[in-house]
Amino acid sequence: MFTGIVEEIGAVESLSNDAGGWSLTVRAQTVLGGARLGDSLAINGTCLTVTALNSNSFTVGLSPETLRRTNLGDLRPGDGVNLERSLAADGRIGGHFVQGHVDGTGVVRAFRPEGDSLWVTVEAAPDLLRYIVPKGYIAVDGVSLTVVSVFPDAFTFMLVAYTQQHITLPSKPPGSRVNLEVDILGKYVEKFIGAVNYVAHPN
Repeated sequence: MFTGIVEEIGAVESLSNDAGGWSLTVRAQTVLGGARLGDSLAINGTCLTVTALNSNSFTVGLSPETLRRTNLGDLRPGDGVNLERSLAADGRIGGHFVQGHVDGTGVVRAFRPEGDSLWVTVEAAPDLLRYIVPKGYIAVDGVSLTVVSVFPDAFTFMLVAYTQQHITLPSKPPGSRVNLEVDILGKYVEKFIGAVNYVAHPN
């Protein structure tokens, strides 16, 4: 479990396919504090297991499902990635409950400055937009954000100056893919309502 508060921007060292399995190595500092093999780390909002580490980098394995669902397969050496360690039981929840289970990707449509803040518009598929509501939570590349508006094919949010300086999104050009994780509550509510409707009106 994560909170969507990025601890640092790491740098991709390598993305490789060895013996049929993909692995990603990232240079980092902060998130390596106390890290052990088998720990969970979120990379661009994707919960992954540490398989190797040293004093300045760590490696995770990437399953075919992870590559299908996320933007991690787009990464190249030197690219920045948002990093967050899993939430400690006594930690503060500064964002919202983020599982690190990416639902799919969206595409950055546009950036628009307003003062020192930045409007961002992201296109998303209907099967994700159904769970995105104004003033609700969304995790974009692992960053906990508040949705401002929702349209038939996109949604918007704003980044304050501090957030812009501590995440990778503002450096991405329009057209870039971003990982999206919708608020899990919406999916549970839909599931429960579906079950109730089935019991009340069985076929």
